[in-house]
Amino acid sequence: MGSGILAGKRGIIFGALDDKSIAWKVAEQCHAEGAKITLTNAPVALRFGQLQVLSEQIGAEIIPADATSIEDLENLITKSQEILGGKIDFILHSIGMSVNVRKKKAYTDLNHDWMQKTFDVSAISFHKLMQVAYKSDCMVDHGSIVALTYIASQRVFPDYGEMAESKSLLESFARSFGYHFGVRNHVRVNTISQSPTITTAGAGIKGFNEFFGYADKMSPLGNASSESCAKYCVMMFSDYTRMVTMQNLYHDGGFSNMGMSPALLE
Repeated sequence: MGSGILAGKRGIIFGALDDKSIAWKVAEQCHAEGAKITLTNAPVALRFGQLQVLSEQIGAEIIPADATSIEDLENLITKSQEILGGKIDFILHSIGMSVNVRKKKAYTDLNHDWMQKTFDVSAISFHKLMQVAYKSDCMVDHGSIVALTYIASQRVFPDYGEMAESKSLLESFARSFGYHFGVRNHVRVNTISQSPTITTAGAGIKGFNEFFGYADKMSPLGNASSESCAKYCVMMFSDYTRMVTMQNLYHDGGFSNMGMSPALLE
């Protein structure tokens, strides 16, 4: 049982696919803390995922939406407010996709058409979402918007492909739009840089299992789990973080501040 820190709040969760998804865990945690939410993912993901199971489990309606489509996002925002009974308190953007990574294309031999698709789905969709939310004035005062990112936005991880640049762009959008949302109605916008996490998407990255073990040894606290990330997201949606905005927040067991760990030399 939760403590109810999101009691009475309304939210939208993007990106849950199956029970390995961080967004899935966030939705469960938000429900446990008293929030009412709607769930959304691209129509193609809904066909291959298990979102209906989560929907029934927590009593949350699913609204299909292609996050790269302004029209779909407008429909999502409008319907969510109708279903939830008012303006939105929080939004989670947990979206990432790279055909280049999926097909294991080397960074020096990327397909640039696929690269543009990566940027549109994984980063520009965040700007589109915030622009639709801003223009429709759907966010309550002191609301919270969070996107999930990864430290490859700041460091070199050769097998992460152009997803690294995509995450850099995502973080920049959070800072830039965070200013505009903040001065208008105190809505805060942040990114959470999570540890490598065993998800359906993450497992598709070349060498993921080896790197997962490396990061776990490097981090003083070990890798942060998807469940702990969900709790961190809940904190960012709550009223306890009203003065935190335009930040990239590391949730990685200390990995981001490490140079070398003796555990790797054993």
